[in-house]
Amino acid sequence: MAYSKFKATIWSKFIEQTLGKYTVFENDCNYRFKGEVGKGKTVKILGVTRPTIGDYTGAEIDDPEVFDGVEQELKIDQAKYFNFMIDDVDEAQSVEGVMEAFIEEASKAMAECRDSYIAQLIAEGVEEDMVSEYTLAGMDKTAVKAAIDKGIQKLWENGVSQKDDITIYLNPAMYLLFQEYITETKTDNDKAIETGILGNYAGAKVKMSNNFFKDEDGAEHLFIKTKKAVAFASGIDETEAYRPEHRFSDAIKGLNTYGGKVIRPREMYVIKVA
Repeated sequence: MAYSKFKATIWSKFIEQTLGKYTVFENDCNYRFKGEVGKGKTVKILGVTRPTIGDYTGAEIDDPEVFDGVEQELKIDQAKYFNFMIDDVDEAQSVEGVMEAFIEEASKAMAECRDSYIAQLIAEGVEEDMVSEYTLAGMDKTAVKAAIDKGIQKLWENGVSQKDDITIYLNPAMYLLFQEYITETKTDNDKAIETGILGNYAGAKVKMSNNFFKDEDGAEHLFIKTKKAVAFASGIDETEAYRPEHRFSDAIKGLNTYGGKVIRPREMYVIKVA
């Protein structure tokens, strides 16, 4: 069969690497659990509690505090697949750039699914006092700056510092209004460009996306968050070449499982824009 030499392991790795190139929200999640995935699995997340700081006078100090691990569960409950057909898998793999192009398009589509999932997690997991509502039609660049400043201030008031990894995510309309205030990144910083960084503001990265969650009223939930606010784990479980019945062409299908969880809701702020 034409697909007998299909290199599943190689292309699985290629898909996973390419996905990171096209995701925007996912790249700024807690990735410590990456690799611990599989449909139906549960990842245990152990948190820590901040200790009490006491005054030392030379006398005996208090007994040590006893902390129980703050345990949360991240369920790998999302499973998405791609399944496309080409004339000859072996021939496609032998022509430089052809197979990469097919996989890249599959990766773009998969990346949109993953980012949309994360955006919904944030919209549904944000705390009530960490949300502000605006109408885009009535906003100018000064109003956009004020909305973003309010969000950053709220994070700072919750204990987030400028040393934390913070990202501001804007849709195209808000980004264009906010452009004037952004410090541009160096154009030779390929890594920054690949992860979607368009600039910096108040110690935070600025990124743009079209994959924000929209509520029933059509309002987009833009957001500002730290990297530790959301945990995410994923992996390409399988890639397989096969011969579709009643066809004279080859096909490739792949399965991606993933899951996420808001673990620090006080480290994310939503800007609802109608």
